[in-house]
Amino acid sequence: MNDAPILAYIALGANLGEPQAMVQNAIIALDALPRTRLIRASSLYRTAPVGLKMQPDFINAVAAIATTLAPQDLLLALQNQEAAQGRVRSIPNAPRTLDLDLLLYGDCVMNTPTLTLPHPRMHLRAFVLSPLAEIAPADLPIPNRGSLAAWRPAVANQRVLRLTT
Repeated sequence: MNDAPILAYIALGANLGEPQAMVQNAIIALDALPRTRLIRASSLYRTAPVGLKMQPDFINAVAAIATTLAPQDLLLALQNQEAAQGRVRSIPNAPRTLDLDLLLYGDCVMNTPTLTLPHPRMHLRAFVLSPLAEIAPADLPIPNRGSLAAWRPAVANQRVLRLTT
């Protein structure tokens, strides 16, 4: 167990059922995780699916949390939250009720069979970088990749629409 809280970023997404409500409720639920406090959440974004194209658009967001949970324990808590909301893991990029991805955990770099930090594809996805840029500093380091700002141009051609509610 860590003594000092670590700043972590979580990507949230959904495209089945009521995806806006699902993502908004999941943001609230992050604050209820043990030894974790919600710091800030982005707006919601409508984004095109990646990979498997014949499915509804996604609603995405990113949340910043402070936690004393270890990375693997945080991942397990996120997976438990997904399962509680009906997430079924079938094929990659399938439609889902809720997807929670641990993007960054402080400056931690790890690669285990169950967790890779930073998230291995976060820097290639506008549906992650756009909401992340809304709540994090432009110079936020993505370990072994550079800064958040450095990767934003690489995803400029990906469709993301910030929702106003």
